[in-house]
Amino acid sequence: MSTEPFARLRRAISPLELFFDLVFVFAVGQLAAHLHEELSWRGVAETAVMLIAVMSTWALTSFDATFLDIERPRTRQLVLVVMALGLFMNAQIPHAFDDRPWAFAVPLVAIVLLTDITAAVSAATAVVRHHYRRVTVWGAISAPLWLIGAASGNEPRLAWWAGAAAVDLAGVWLAHPLPRDVLDSEGLAFDADHMVERIRLFLILQLGETVLTIGTAISAASVTVPTVTAGFGVFVAVVCLWASYFGGGEDIVTRHVAVTADRLRPVRHAVSGKYGTLAGLVTLAVGAELAISHPTGHGSVQLGLLLFGGPILYLITQAWWYYVTTGRAWAARLLACLACAVAGIAAVWLPPLASVLILVAILVALVLVLKQAHHQVLRAMAAEEAS
Repeated sequence: MSTEPFARLRRAISPLELFFDLVFVFAVGQLAAHLHEELSWRGVAETAVMLIAVMSTWALTSFDATFLDIERPRTRQLVLVVMALGLFMNAQIPHAFDDRPWAFAVPLVAIVLLTDITAAVSAATAVVRHHYRRVTVWGAISAPLWLIGAASGNEPRLAWWAGAAAVDLAGVWLAHPLPRDVLDSEGLAFDADHMVERIRLFLILQLGETVLTIGTAISAASVTVPTVTAGFGVFVAVVCLWASYFGGGEDIVTRHVAVTADRLRPVRHAVSGKYGTLAGLVTLAVGAELAISHPTGHGSVQLGLLLFGGPILYLITQAWWYYVTTGRAWAARLLACLACAVAGIAAVWLPPLASVLILVAILVALVLVLKQAHHQVLRAMAAEEAS
């Protein structure tokens, strides 16, 4: 067990952290544009690789800002530098697999190594400094793969970058272990409340960017009854995804983190889940664009995968978090995923507008069920705390 003293640190969210998040929320529209432009399995793979890169840099920097204290001038300088690098990196997403691979890979590698080494040197406690030395080792493994991929042709680049993304993803999910050297976070001093709020606000920004992407699709379409209905329906679907967490689900997260002995573990799980959440919103945004542009056209496999696959990724990530942490409020989400899977198959033969209305019906029903489920879970948690 860690020998670090357990401290319930509480710091307010800095305006700089929200400013920083905007740079990475910008990537939602960029990733959606790339996937929409490259609607193929290769396009999906390219988008997934870049999505992992975006989320990994956000996760590493956000944990750094929390461990190193965002109020320290040196930490603020680090965040500003990462913002500049991240803005340039995210702007290259549509071109990373074309003629600008270096413009994407170099800022990415710089962010990873800069954040890792800074924390390994300047973190306040020995345990955290040692942990970030492990993180730096993982970064040193993935960085050459990103650079080799940038130097390669378009075909092999995907393989090199997929390997790099797999290393970065595994590192975040597993807390960057080394042989016989793993992070023991129980009792570790960590501002969990701060990170929970960071995740909450980042999700709101992601949902907001998804709405903007859908709004752009509505603006580009003709103003007809089917188009307006499809646009309104997709908006309702995004609102339902918002309500699936913010309709009581966030209170379960906050309460669980407040009472658990290992306050870092559920936050790590939540950050790991953001990969699936972001993938779901990007996928839904592209499906929405297809439905809004041709609401009365023919259904397709692509439409079914995108329009219903997005909510499945979003909800199954939530279900996983609630299952591995509280063991509650996950079953309804899985049932909604099953319903979306069946509807996604049917979407091959249905007009896009009909698919949108079916998605809305599934998600509205889920929100109504979750409202009651969240209330019951919160009552049970309160009773357990009182006993």
